[in-house]
Amino acid sequence: MQKISEILLNDGIMLDIKSEEKVAVIKELTQILIDKNIIADPEAFFDAVLKRENMESTGIGLGVAIPHARTGAVKNIAVVFGRSPKGVDFSSLDGQPSNLIFLIAAPEDKKTEYIMTLARLSKLLRKSEARTRLLNAQNPQEVIQTVIDYE
Repeated sequence: MQKISEILLNDGIMLDIKSEEKVAVIKELTQILIDKNIIADPEAFFDAVLKRENMESTGIGLGVAIPHARTGAVKNIAVVFGRSPKGVDFSSLDGQPSNLIFLIAAPEDKKTEYIMTLARLSKLLRKSEARTRLLNAQNPQEVIQTVIDYE
């Protein structure tokens, strides 16, 4: 089973997301996966993420959102990260905006890895020190090191 640090794309880290609205943020993060050729069908993946988002918010609270989808439109499991200084409304359970957004993309046939990735990421992000370090990271390497240190 791969660690988060092994599937978090080194060049898939945006420390200053420009978008201020949930759908636009998801689109911005999805573009990284498209550029890296991880998504075979961008529209199908985007639709799957939004469908999941409409079923239940992926804003887990504490300033964190983990939009995700498992679909045949994805070639390899991958995670990208975006940070929004202002925060984005992901309809979180605690009503707070999300500053730390991790997007998970997984192929249809990787159900176990997908669920484990989601669980591990959620566990890591429940640690306040990890969230603080992600909020204060000065560069992508600090984001990756934080994930390594807390996973």
